[in-house]
Amino acid sequence: MIALACDHAAVGMKNEIIKLLEEMGLTYKDFGTYTEESCAYPVFAARAARAVAAGECDRGIVICGTGIGISIAANKVRGIRCGLCSDPLSAELTRRHNDANMLAFGARIVGVELAKAIVRAFLTTEYEGGRHQARVDMLAKLENGEDIE
Repeated sequence: MIALACDHAAVGMKNEIIKLLEEMGLTYKDFGTYTEESCAYPVFAARAARAVAAGECDRGIVICGTGIGISIAANKVRGIRCGLCSDPLSAELTRRHNDANMLAFGARIVGVELAKAIVRAFLTTEYEGGRHQARVDMLAKLENGEDIE
């Protein structure tokens, strides 16, 4: 299951991503927002990120105007590795190398077709592990306040 969340700037884009997920045969849970009325993106990012961190959802996608704020908010939740991506290659590599469990992008930065390509890359790419695992482990240690040097 895919966790989805957005702010008021990205409701239309989120709806397009929902259509894509349905075409791909994937289930999702929409954590809002649902209108274009101004709202606080950290609330919605936290809802989706907590669902991913708890294992309720396998991965998450969060969208705001630029993707910056909502990715920062998602990354504040322990256990989340949210990659902010504006192209499919970055989305693929954040999965392969960073084992990212959430994707963020900006509805005002990328168009609908590019956003769909980014989401497809993120959702169809698996983590490589191997040489990357030591660095992913270091990220977890940083998150826990541990020394990594």
